[in-house]
Amino acid sequence: MSTATNALDTQIANLTADVAAETTVEESAITLITGIPGMIAVAVAQATAAGATPAELAAVTALGTSITNSSSKLAAAVTANTPAAPPAANTPAAPPAA
Repeated sequence: MSTATNALDTQIANLTADVAAETTVEESAITLITGIPGMIAVAVAQATAAGATPAELAAVTALGTSITNSSSKLAAAVTANTPAAPPAANTPAAPPAA
């Protein structure tokens, strides 16, 4: 089970890096929201391979399904509630070269 735990830890680290690499709050939230169901699916598959039954994993599976179904609503809410970036400051044009 240590190998499965290490694999899940690696996936979590990769998802964390993906979120950190995004340039806006909106993109980071969407990356996180859409990444969680995949992590849950991997964890369920690993648990199943280790002998867990569907009944034992029903709550986790249902959570993954719920997050997947809600992800578009969550992404829309993040977008709607993220303030627009402020306009770029006007900088004076450089004088023409002589």
